Amino acid sequence: MRSSEWRAAALHRDAVGPRVTSVVDPVLSALQADEDPHCWVVWGEDPANRYTMLVPTAAGLVTVHVRVSSAGEGPRASAKVTRWGKLQVGELAVETQSNHRLISFQVEQQILQAGDETGDAIARFALVLFAAIDGRPWPSFDALAEATTPATAGRGTGD
Repeated sequence: MRSSEWRAAALHRDAVGPRVTSVVDPVLSALQADEDPHCWVVWGEDPANRYTMLVPTAAGLVTVHVRVSSAGEGPRASAKVTRWGKLQVGELAVETQSNHRLISFQVEQQILQAGDETGDAIARFALVLFAAIDGRPWPSFDALAEATTPATAGRGTGD
């Protein structure tokens, strides 16, 4: 899902308001993320105040820790790039019952878990990370049926 889509569906509007995006967007830009990158957002225990963005880039996975309000300060974002060869990922697990699915995946100590359509999005995100780690072309973020089509030409090919 694109960053703009996450922002539109945010659990708390203030968590993705202009004050917050004014510190998040320059960090993403400095680490060479696309203008509206595909990402996964892990909402913290207090989603109104903390969350983590996981953004795949050509160089590696960008992890952005966002704190919406610090005492006496405004929003804060800290980020790092983990090179693909150093990225820590777990197994991608799927459990089904009837026509429901539960998907679970761990990346850099962040547990991504959801059911049905959101779970499918986690699976697509995980498959992109696996391809990037292996140096293969990235599958599409948008649909599993397009899994053999590179999401962005030249990315993840080792060039």
